[in-house]
Amino acid sequence: MAGHSKWANTKYRKERQDKKRSGIFAKLIREITLHARSGDPDPANNAALAQAIERAKAANLPKDNIEKAIKRATGDLDGATLEEAMYEGYAQDGVAVLIRVVTDNRNRAAAGIRHIFSKHGGSMAAAGSVAWQFDRRGTVVIDELPEGVDRDELLMTLIESGAEDLNEDDDVIEAYCDPSDLRSLAETVRDLGISPSRSEVTMVPKSTVHVEGQTAQKLLRLLDALDDNEDVQQVFANFDVPDEVLAGTA
Repeated sequence: MAGHSKWANTKYRKERQDKKRSGIFAKLIREITLHARSGDPDPANNAALAQAIERAKAANLPKDNIEKAIKRATGDLDGATLEEAMYEGYAQDGVAVLIRVVTDNRNRAAAGIRHIFSKHGGSMAAAGSVAWQFDRRGTVVIDELPEGVDRDELLMTLIESGAEDLNEDDDVIEAYCDPSDLRSLAETVRDLGISPSRSEVTMVPKSTVHVEGQTAQKLLRLLDALDDNEDVQQVFANFDVPDEVLAGTA
């Protein structure tokens, strides 16, 4: 899954460097509100909410914003009715794409995603035709180690704390776990004085499609357009592209 993984990591690095982060925070707040409203507002008793909060922490969403989102869900503050949906499609060269949305208007979300696929040379797919190509996993990503942290000891600690798979690419460490273990694995990392750059439940492709040249550039433009849509929370795809193509998007 090298292509999708590197694209996601590049995107998150951009977000951390971007001074105009209101759109990113708005999406995170919307997701927290959804899960707090649809279940127990206490994350200790609501795995989906705990995972949403974990993702927000990794993005440095202020604690006050998290608390307000939960209050909005419990009726202490006004807020729109939200719902979650998954859309599926195909991009260039048959690359499978999964899109997870949290929206207050499902018709608007579907129309927006359909328009983006059409504009960028992709197509929507029937429910279930793409999802089977992915596994649901918890993901904790570390791209900066503080001084004094031993890399080998860190990897061993991650395994002992629930990491089922580890992927190392240059200075980036990706730890994959069962979604139910995400919160505890991320807390282990923070207890070591390390701030994860990503901590979320993701969809990991079972296999990848290699894409190069202009086709790869078109694919990345499609994925970025989907990711920029206000209703879209996460975009997953089973592609692999050359490093130089991804470097051109940085």
